[in-house]
Amino acid sequence: MTRESATLAQQAQSDSFAAIDGARIRYRLDGPIGAPFLVLSNSLGTNLDMWEPQIGAFATRYRVLRYDSRGHGLSEVTPGPYTIERLARDVVALQDELEIDHAHFCGLSMGGMAGMWLGVHAPQRIDRLVLCNTAPRIGSAERWNARIDAVNRGGVSGIADALMEVWFTPRFRDAAADTVRRMRAMLIASPAEGYVASCAAVRDMDQWATLSRIDRPTLIVTGAHDASTPPAEGRRMAEVIPGAKSIELDAAHISNVEAASRFTAEVLAFLDR
Repeated sequence: MTRESATLAQQAQSDSFAAIDGARIRYRLDGPIGAPFLVLSNSLGTNLDMWEPQIGAFATRYRVLRYDSRGHGLSEVTPGPYTIERLARDVVALQDELEIDHAHFCGLSMGGMAGMWLGVHAPQRIDRLVLCNTAPRIGSAERWNARIDAVNRGGVSGIADALMEVWFTPRFRDAAADTVRRMRAMLIASPAEGYVASCAAVRDMDQWATLSRIDRPTLIVTGAHDASTPPAEGRRMAEVIPGAKSIELDAAHISNVEAASRFTAEVLAFLDR
């Protein structure tokens, strides 16, 4: 068995699955039993492995629950379109399944949109909230419909190169080519039907009107070079959410990978308060 095959086999053994409202959802738990819970929610087109840069540090002091959003990774692809409410309710149901009364929550992009919904509609389940490279509304309906059409025509692989230019800066793509290739492979492995259904969830969500109702301690993480959710959007969110703090990292859209060390340090400092 090769080293890569051994790693995949080990990961498969650590995966678990839960039946959540008509879907089989993959999840993984790391960290000491009895530690405070931290839930990690993936971005559009990724899976729970996107958080690998953080797990070593996060799992030293938290019981980390990461999962594949409905339609992503090894979670079941149920018929779409999805809504952000649907994806957020999956988090609540997963917490119920695992008897997690409340937890810190960290989500990036689409995962952050689910976090906003939770902060407004299920605040009793959230301790501290980390919203990364996200916004209450991302892009226009026309943009999302064009992406949906492109995936329906040519699959997720047809948009992969263009998305790598959105996810990472040119500097990082050159300096960390192996990491970018792994993230590209993760994207291409996304089921097209689940990706399209989730694009619709992002397209149809606008949470600006309810954002001020979030009363959980909130950290907003932005990327200085993020064209999808620019830093100005994060600063505006911090003005709307009472007491929220905003930080800017030297990264594009997938900041937890491109600026992994500072991302990890900033999130831990916030959660540890």
